[in-house]
Amino acid sequence: MEHHQLKFHHFWWLIVLVCHCEVTFGATRAPSWFYHRFYQHYQRHISDWWETNKEIQILQEYLRIPSVHPDPDYGPCVEFLQRQADSLNLPSTVHHPSLPEKPIVVITWQGSEPELPTILLNSHMDVVPVYAESWSHPPFGAEIDSQGRIYARGTQDTKGQGMAYLGAIRQLQSQGFQPKRTLHITYVPDEEIGGKHGMKAFVETQEFRDLNVGFALDESSPFDVENYFLFYAEKTMWRTILTATGQPGHAAILSENTAGEKFAAIIAKLMDRRQIEMEKVQEGIPLGNVTSINLTKVSGGVQTNVIPEKLTATFDIRLPPQEDLDEFEGQLRQWIEESGGGIELSFEEKDIKSPYVPIDNTNPQYAALQDLFTELNFDVRNEVLPMVSDSRYIRGKNIPAIGFIPMNKTPLLAHDHNEFIYASKYIEMIENFAKIIPKLTNES
Repeated sequence: MEHHQLKFHHFWWLIVLVCHCEVTFGATRAPSWFYHRFYQHYQRHISDWWETNKEIQILQEYLRIPSVHPDPDYGPCVEFLQRQADSLNLPSTVHHPSLPEKPIVVITWQGSEPELPTILLNSHMDVVPVYAESWSHPPFGAEIDSQGRIYARGTQDTKGQGMAYLGAIRQLQSQGFQPKRTLHITYVPDEEIGGKHGMKAFVETQEFRDLNVGFALDESSPFDVENYFLFYAEKTMWRTILTATGQPGHAAILSENTAGEKFAAIIAKLMDRRQIEMEKVQEGIPLGNVTSINLTKVSGGVQTNVIPEKLTATFDIRLPPQEDLDEFEGQLRQWIEESGGGIELSFEEKDIKSPYVPIDNTNPQYAALQDLFTELNFDVRNEVLPMVSDSRYIRGKNIPAIGFIPMNKTPLLAHDHNEFIYASKYIEMIENFAKIIPKLTNES
């Protein structure tokens, strides 16, 4: 709200000064340099205001911690989050469900009726690698440009969301709000590489069971449209490895039954299926409801004049909830036989199907959110998440978990160069979470 008031204040000064300039010089003779300089002055003051905003400063500090793969150091994140918990007078605990270098931070706001099932707000501390030379701003500088864009890896995925939770709690505390249900805010490692040592391990522990989670809210993505998106299910991820074995030999000879022949044939089978799925997307079917197939790694061979014995292709395959997993695996094995056999099928990662979350009145938290969306006039689309998130592990424990971020009109740049979030949209997200939290925690 403070941001909007500032802009409004500056807007009226602009009107006053423009009118004065036009009276002095005449409407058709007002110097262009005046408008240019005033606009620069206006933008500079807006930028200065964002730089001094407490919530923005907290976000910037978090974004400047380079918890980036392939070897993230989570220690600075843990220290930072513990300081944030202390500033809110909330207890924090650190768990190591799998490895000592893979911590999970839990910040807890105890409710007035702590025996009730609790609400979990989740985000992850890790971020994907960057190609710094392709960024217009340092990827861990958290710099703000004149348009109020905060540039940093993790602004969208998901450090911005993680800090907005705490900003909303700070706002609610200042208003004297007390939740009925206990609220847990979790910050987990390694989501970007499958969460094996993060949420996947954590849900198997007694420490997680002791949280008594009844409903979870996890990451989502912004989109550059008016709509908001709520994800009630997600695809099943299979990182599929196909290793073709064949007759080696001299590369000058046209040998039969080579690895290359089989390799090319099996790739063609998968690419044909990929094209069918691409056509579905072009027809308007949401990406969460089609099977995505992408060739991501190729390896093999010893030198250019030797026919290799083995060639390996790795595919990232993501299957929508309606896909029969056994049937799809059977299709893979049939394609292997049609490609000449001698192809080993294995999996770098093979998730089980994540259950749906009910999106009707049988899910009281969802119903409460729907009431709020109506009050706020949010146009929310319920969809299947095209990617995967830590929600799949929470749902696997029969806990309803949805992906939702109350932010729109922002280009999706997660994993992309020049990832950013608008400062104004970040403050708006805090305000929206400050409305969402009471709805979730005070639902009967």
